[in-house]
Parts: sequence; structure tokens; C-alpha cells
Amino acid sequence: MKDEEHTFRRYEDGEDYNDWDLEEKIFIGDTTYKCPTYVHRTPPCQGSCPAGEDIRGWLNIVRGIEKPPVDSDGNAISWADYAFERSTNANPFPAIMGRVCPAPCEDGCNRNEVEDHVGINAVEHFIGDHALKNNLKLREAGADTGKTVALIGGGIASLTAAYQLRRKGHACTIFEGHSKLGGMMRYGIPGYRTPRDVLDGEIQRILDMGVTVKTNTKIGVDISMEELERDFDAVFVGIGAQGGGSPLPVPGAAEANNCISGISFLEAFNDGRLKHSAKKVLVIGGGDTAMDVAAVARRLGHITQVHEKDRPENVVLGHTVHDVASVAKRQGADVTVVYRRPIDKMPATEMEVRHVRAEGVEIVGSLVPVGVVLDAPDRARALRVAKADWSSGKMEIIEGSEHDIECDLIVAAIGQVGDLKGLEELDNGWGLVNADEHYRWPDREGIFVAGDVVKPHLLTTAVGQASTAADAIDHYLMGIPQEKLAKVNVHRFSLLEKLRETGHAPTEYDHVQDFGTDKAEYAIHNYEDRSATQIVPSDELYLGHWPHEDRFNRSENHIGSTNVLGHFDERIFGPSAEEARKEADRCMSCGMCFECDNCVIYCPQDAVFKVKRADSTTGRYVDTDYGKCIGCHICADVCPSGYIKMGLGE
Repeated sequence: MKDEEHTFRRYEDGEDYNDWDLEEKIFIGDTTYKCPTYVHRTPPCQGSCPAGEDIRGWLNIVRGIEKPPVDSDGNAISWADYAFERSTNANPFPAIMGRVCPAPCEDGCNRNEVEDHVGINAVEHFIGDHALKNNLKLREAGADTGKTVALIGGGIASLTAAYQLRRKGHACTIFEGHSKLGGMMRYGIPGYRTPRDVLDGEIQRILDMGVTVKTNTKIGVDISMEELERDFDAVFVGIGAQGGGSPLPVPGAAEANNCISGISFLEAFNDGRLKHSAKKVLVIGGGDTAMDVAAVARRLGHITQVHEKDRPENVVLGHTVHDVASVAKRQGADVTVVYRRPIDKMPATEMEVRHVRAEGVEIVGSLVPVGVVLDAPDRARALRVAKADWSSGKMEIIEGSEHDIECDLIVAAIGQVGDLKGLEELDNGWGLVNADEHYRWPDREGIFVAGDVVKPHLLTTAVGQASTAADAIDHYLMGIPQEKLAKVNVHRFSLLEKLRETGHAPTEYDHVQDFGTDKAEYAIHNYEDRSATQIVPSDELYLGHWPHEDRFNRSENHIGSTNVLGHFDERIFGPSAEEARKEADRCMSCGMCFECDNCVIYCPQDAVFKVKRADSTTGRYVDTDYGKCIGCHICADVCPSGYIKMGLGE
């Protein structure tokens, strides 16, 4: 085979290819037409937070990077107070969230690429407890607009919506069927996870903004939906999904009185009616509700002399109430959790699974309920299950594997629905309510909905949905066209607001054509905000900047299986101020400058410089002299937070 003829020659015969000086070659090789600009993007922790909290913002406040402003008297606000103000811009429940949120933000944290995520939950726990201890208040209500909103349900969705609506100046009235507000936080989650003094304190701050409350008021019984639509300018539906839970869909379950739902079990416990459970309790499900049921059943135990009225199902169904005196006679309960998928696929948080196991709960995976075995027309004596094989990626029942698990009480924590009595028109046929992306009920204007009644999920999900709904309600009430939601729909840091807060706001722009705008005082220079559309990935950070540093772990109350009976103290303890600051310092401030000085130190041309102290603030710590910049990319390469992008000039 003939060699191909070469048609390209870099150098002609006799040409000297050393005409250029070597230093000049290197200099040109390091030069580009691109210069750095400072680009604000959303960090993945915030992008992973269903409430869209400015997590990076309040972590930078805690660690001392972003400085607090001064109050009206000229006194500096404490960093802890300022962190509370920033965190509650999105979520008014930091003390509750710091305790029970499963923290999807930590799963998204870029620090996982170094060694371990930042303990975001722990720092939020500190912020929330600090605020309660020091009686901090939320922002004042906005100027009265004359508009009124009815909020059905007193849980986290309605409370969050009321908070955001009061900030906008709209009058709010909450209608709650129970005697107290709190919804799932009070009637679904045990008090040792959401301490009632903590819950009451965070709710009261919202009510102090001027929210009217009508408890023991059920829609469809005490007042109709039609009356609400007539008397209020908008209606928000935030009733949650506490309608009793989904029934166990196997033969025999409907006939057995002692086959109840997890939601009903927890409500009976949390409102004080249920004082003990049963000797052998079987919990079906793999979520946090199932873990709560199992943990509560272990704490409640059982009594040996069981009269008909003392059976837990009769209490849960509302037929009777346990006698407090019987508590002294109770003994431990055997509690087993059955889940149809493998244990490592359970949706419950790792911490909750670890806790219930340590407290003596047995968890069995890959078991599928196939029937309830009755020993009387209305009472179960066992649950019939079959083993499942998931090796193919889908569930396959193993032939001949059926067997019975004896029990005195079956609690199904496998699904939730809303109590839509009086609101039947809103029912989508699944016991839930439809909503569009702005959480408007699509069938009629003026009705909005958010939280578990849309789709049961996390408390923080309800917070995020309610904030979006409050914004949509505001647009509706004020007659403002609703814009499409941002691609990254979160509560973002605003450099313009920060400049105003620190007395560095740009001057007014007279909107006339001008030249030499690179030095104009009416513009923010060398800065681009992409936080509404972009989340900064770990591969755009200089990870080599970060040394290995172990994550702070909150201390725990290790109860154990022998001491769990009657033990209702909190499981975890919040960090001290020093511990919170140290943990916050592990934050990599993804997408925002945290003033490390790398770009200034490593710039070979001295083109990158610090902004004068009198003009400096968060996001405006460094600048670039483009007369000196040669586009070498070094500043972008050594930026630990990915704040610098080589793009100016494209």
C-alpha cells in the first residue's frame, strides 16, 4: 500500500523556526482574549432544598463572611440574629426544620466531593433555637392592601402562606378543625421530634404578624366553601393529608378493626388519647411515618389486662380514651416493620432507621402483605406475607414463601389522603387536590392549594409550595400578570439589595444613551447574576483549596432498647454557637465569593485587586483591571467557589 502524500508543511526548507524568543512564545501561549467576570450562581444545596432557602447565605453569615448591617440606632446586628433573618426569608420554621427535615440539601452539597457534606441541619438547628431563646421576631407585616385571604387548615403550608402574605400586606384568617395549629407537625410527628414548646414558639411568631385564627372550625360543617369564596378575596387550601391514610389493600384488612392507619395512630397519640398500644405491633411501610409509628409503639408499650375499651384501635377510632392510671401498668411491646422493598430502598431517613433499630424495632425488607388472617369476624390475629425477589429490578413473589406473622395490632403507614369532607368539589378522585406550577387550583380562579394535599412529601416541600402559592395569590389580588417560574425557583441572594443595605446602592439612571459606562455609578459592573438559571457544579470549583475536615455531628440521646418504654425526651441536641460557626466554616460558598484572596495572590499581572474597604461588601470583594489582564485563566482556576468565569470578551 502506497504511503499517503503529505500536503502540509509547517516550515519550508531553510526556514528558521526559532525566530521568536522563547519567553515571548510562552507569554502568547498564556494569553487569551477572554477576561474574568464574576458570576453568581445557585449552590446545589439550595437547588436541592424544596423550600429554596438561601443556605449559602446564612452559612456565610454564621461563619462571619457576610457581615450584618446596623440597626436604626446604628448598632450592629449580631451574626446569629442576622442569620435568623436571612434563613426565615424562605422558611419561618428553622428550629423545627433543624430537627426533623431529612436535609436533601446535604445530599446535594458539593463538599461531598471533598470528604463529607456540611452539617446544614445542625447549623439551622442552632439558628432556630437561638431565635426562640432570644425571642426574635419575624419581619413586620407589609402595608395593608385591603385584600383578604382565607386559609383552610392550620398546618405548615397555611402557616407559611400566611407568613408570606402578611409580608405583602394581605389580611389572613386561618380556619383549623383541631383545637391547636400545627397540622402534621403537631398531630403527625411525635413531640420528642417536634417539641411542643419549640413548635408553639415558631407558630406564635407568625400569629404576631397579625394573623387571625379560628380553631375548632371545620369547612363544610361550621362554615362552607361558598361562604369563604364570598367573604374573602382568595382562598388557600392547606389541609394536609391527614384523612386517615390509605387502607391496606389486601383481603381481610377492611374487616379487621385492629388494622388501622399510621396517620390515625399518630394523631391519637399526639392529641393525648392513646396511652398504650399492643403487645405485638406490626407496622407496614418504609417511610418516616412508619418509623414514627414504630418508635411510638415501643415507647407506649402495652398492658396485660386489656378490656375492650382499652384496645388501641378503639382509641384510634375515637370510641374511647385511655385512662392515665393504666400507664403505670404497661410493659414493653414487640414492634416489627415490614417493607415490600429491600431495606436499603426504604424512603425513611437514615437517622430515623438507625434510631428505631437501636430502640428495639425489627425491620424486615422484601416482604409483601397478601392477606389479613382473622380469628373473629372483626379482628386480625396475623398478617400473611410473601417474600419478594427484587434481583431483576422489579418485584417477583417467591412461590411457596407465604407465611403468617402473628400480631395484636396492624398499622398501615403506606399512603396518605386529604380529609376533603366539605371540599368534595376539589377532590381529584385520589383524595388529593390538583394544582398548576403556581399552586393555583386549575378549575376556578381565586383558589390556591399547596402542601401534602397536593402530594404528600416533606414539611420543607410544603413550605416551598406555600411560598410559591403566596406569590401567586399576591399577583392575583393585585391584578399583576403571573410570570413563568424561574428555572431555579429559589429565594436568591440579591447583590442590589445587599448594596442598598450597606449604603452602596447605585445612583439613579436617567435612561439616556451614554458612553464610558464602565465607570458609571448607576450600574453594577463586572457582575452577572445567573442564579435563576444555573446551579454551580463541583467540577467548576477548585476543590484542592479545601483540606480534609470532619463534619460536626450533633450529640444524641442514645435511649437503647431497654430504656425506651415511656421515654419521650428529645433524641438529638443542637450545637453551641462555637460548634455552629466551625461547621459553617466548612461551607465552600459555591457560586459566591467568600473572600479567600486566591485570585489576588495568584494573578501574575496584579490585575485582580481588592475593592476598597469602604466600598466592599458580599459579592463585591474583588475586581479586575482589564488594562492589565492578559486572560491567563489563573484566577478562575484557583477560585474555590466557582465565582469567577472566563467569559468577558466573548
